[in-house]
Amino acid sequence: MSDPSSDPSSDPWNGVTSSTPGPGTSQVPTGSEIEAASRQRLLDQLSELGIETSVVDYPAHSTVEEGKALRAQMHMSGTFTKNLFLRDKKNRLFLVSAHEDTAVDLKTLHTRIGAQGRLGFASPELMRDLLAIEPGTVTPMGLMNDTSGVVTCVLEERLLGEEQINFHPMVHTESIGLSPQELLTFLASCDHSPTVVQLD
Repeated sequence: MSDPSSDPSSDPWNGVTSSTPGPGTSQVPTGSEIEAASRQRLLDQLSELGIETSVVDYPAHSTVEEGKALRAQMHMSGTFTKNLFLRDKKNRLFLVSAHEDTAVDLKTLHTRIGAQGRLGFASPELMRDLLAIEPGTVTPMGLMNDTSGVVTCVLEERLLGEEQINFHPMVHTESIGLSPQELLTFLASCDHSPTVVQLD
């Protein structure tokens, strides 16, 4: 029996190699190369679903207020979101997407989404391993990489009444806009039926 680790087709980053591998060393993709590959896979999947959308630059920022100021300068349209990657007391994982102005209370959120005990933030390592994204880039688009289905997708109900919802397309310096129906179509293609809840 052959060693599956020697099969290039078993490597999700096959073809993505480090630009400066040393002699005799394995070619390990860098974080930026993995992001770029994951972003392209996302765009390909959206295209296959017949979802036509555009990616726009969205400079890195650390607060909602900073993001709003940037968008005002750039005249960006649509509804922007806050996205949280969370873990409950039973180690179940949740990716929660809410309107950026919604006050998400982590002390009581578990009672609304079916979690066990108070929620906390999941580790960056889990984020990278399961969703192939980095901290600061949390997005429901990353659920395309959760092929084992261990992450529960949670959407705030008010998002489904918006005309356009914006998320990071696997990188934190860009934004992509989808209609609610397009988002639901994408999530269905990833086998992630969202839990829709009221958070306000």
